[in-house]
Amino acid sequence: MTIAAQMSRVQMPDPETAWAAVLNRDALRDGSFVYAVSSTGVYCRPSCGSRRPRRERVSFFPGAPQAEAAGYRACLRCGKENGAAERVERARRYLDNHADERVTLSDLARVAGLSPFYLQRTFQRIVGLTPKAYASARRTERFKRSLKNRDDVTSAIYDAGFGSSSRAYESADQRLGMTPSAYRRGGEGMRIGYAIVESPLGRLLVGATERGVCSVALGDEDEALLRELRREYPRAQVHAAADGLREAVAAVVQYLEGRSPELQLPLDVTATAFQWRVWTALQRIPYGSTRSYAAIAAEIGRPQAVRAVARACASNRVALLIPCHRAVRKTGALGGYRWGISRKAELLEREVRAKKS
Repeated sequence: MTIAAQMSRVQMPDPETAWAAVLNRDALRDGSFVYAVSSTGVYCRPSCGSRRPRRERVSFFPGAPQAEAAGYRACLRCGKENGAAERVERARRYLDNHADERVTLSDLARVAGLSPFYLQRTFQRIVGLTPKAYASARRTERFKRSLKNRDDVTSAIYDAGFGSSSRAYESADQRLGMTPSAYRRGGEGMRIGYAIVESPLGRLLVGATERGVCSVALGDEDEALLRELRREYPRAQVHAAADGLREAVAAVVQYLEGRSPELQLPLDVTATAFQWRVWTALQRIPYGSTRSYAAIAAEIGRPQAVRAVARACASNRVALLIPCHRAVRKTGALGGYRWGISRKAELLEREVRAKKS
């Protein structure tokens, strides 16, 4: 059964989720609804490459028959883009099934029946990661599982599909935040420096390795924040940073004060491919705005994974840098937040005020 056929059997999404799919040209939503534009009299698939209309001019229908009954005609451009989601899904499944192999973009393009350039662009738009980044994330997941189940690192390296130990260690630097051997021992040998300062939302802890920030936490008591850091990294060497992590701490405080809408610092966090997709979607939410968990799930092409999206938000150890506070419930209710609903509400209110000023 094709993706479009599968989606046609899914209940039409709510307007907020549907609009998010339109804004992100989500081809995985093709077949679940169409959107119509009153100013042009045309209806389109969510993935249509035409210019995005203004929201007030858009209405949604379960399918083409309903849109045509309302007086709209089919978009000619949509026909040219038909099948993009199916081809990208074919490529994604191929990467899943060949996670232990090195797959070039040219090879993947032949599997999908697309040009390498078009596949690269379309894959990233639909999946949220480039084919290379997606394959790397899946390979690292396989590597992590193998490390836990094997006694030696070398076997895990080759079982995961890395061509050499240097490739594995390079990937570990980027995604595991530690060497493979250290990961297998539960992070033993990591050195994490931390600093705790006062902030507009209470006490702020920032923790970092030599590679980047690995923890950002808000609370009321320094000891509680430090206990939580040690609990997350039980075998790491945790110590007060000699330089107080001045640059990182200053950047976070300025953000909380509303003086800097951008918060870009190097990160050192571990995540699955799915978590990276969710976190990337969170980083795309504009400053001072929110998205529902359902809208985020639709944006990454997993409309049924609303609870998994919420769990990915909850597992985020570098909140603020990855703004999980901008994820809310479909009703507009704030939902949960690791450091309390009141802090989440104040964070959002501060962003809205700073955006208006």
